[in-house]
Amino acid sequence: MKLYSWNVNGIRAVTRKNNFVPFINEHQPDILCLQETKAERGQAEIDLPDYEEYWNSASKKGYSGTAIFSKIKPLSIINGFPEDFAKKYNFIDHATRDAAQEGRVITAEYETFYVVTVYTPNAKDDLSRIPLRHKHWDPAFLAYCKQLEKKKPVIFCGDLNVAHTELDLANPKPNMGKKGFTPEEREGFGHFIDAGFVDTLRLFKQGNGHYTWWSHFANSRARNVGWRIDYILVSESLKPKVKAAEIHADVMGSDHCPISITLAL
Repeated sequence: MKLYSWNVNGIRAVTRKNNFVPFINEHQPDILCLQETKAERGQAEIDLPDYEEYWNSASKKGYSGTAIFSKIKPLSIINGFPEDFAKKYNFIDHATRDAAQEGRVITAEYETFYVVTVYTPNAKDDLSRIPLRHKHWDPAFLAYCKQLEKKKPVIFCGDLNVAHTELDLANPKPNMGKKGFTPEEREGFGHFIDAGFVDTLRLFKQGNGHYTWWSHFANSRARNVGWRIDYILVSESLKPKVKAAEIHADVMGSDHCPISITLAL
C-alpha cells in the first residue's frame, strides 16, 4: 500500500498548472493526504473515479483545509478534532481565530489502522502563534493520536510546520529561533517521538539534504536549500511494515513536494 502526503498550497492552482492529475496517474497512491487545499470540494476540476474524496475545508474561504483521496473506502471519517478535544484544548488564539475551525485535520479509519492528515498552524513571522502551537495544538494533536492508538495503530502525516533537528534544514544556524525552528516547535515534535511514533523517512535516509519545502526566493529549490517540514509518522507497531519512505522533489506545482511511504500489510 502506498500512502502519500502533499501540501499543495492551493489545489486549484496545482490543477490549473496541470500538475495534479499527472502526479496521480504516475504515482497511483492508494491513499493521498493533502494539506492547504484552500478550497471546498467541487471548486477544483478534478475527476478521479478510482478515489473516494473527503474534504475538511476552513470556515474562512480560500484558507487552510485538508483532504483525503482514497482508493480504499474508509470505515469512518472524522473532520477536525472531536468536540471534547476542541473544548479542552481551547484553540482560540489572541486574534480570536479558532484553529479548530480551520479545516486542519481529517481522520480516516481503515480496518487495521487510522490515517490522520494534519496541517499544523504556522507560528507566523512574529511568532505570535507559538503559544497556540506549544500550549494547545501540539499537546492536543498528540493526545488525539494516542487516543486513537488505543483502538488500532495510527499513521499521521502532513505539514507539521517545523524542522525537527539541524539536519532537517539547509541553514540551521541563521534560522535558530525563527518560525519553524523555535525551541517550542521542535520540542512539540520531539514529544511525538518520545510517545513512540516513528519518523519514517529516518528509517531509510540519514543526514541532511532531504527537504520537502523551498522558498520561492534565490532559486532555492534548484539549489536544494530547503526545509523538511512534511512528515509521515507511524505507530511503533507499524514500523516493521514500512518498506520504503520517499521524498518526491521532482513533482512540481507547490512550494512543497509530496512524500510517501510503502507499507506491507
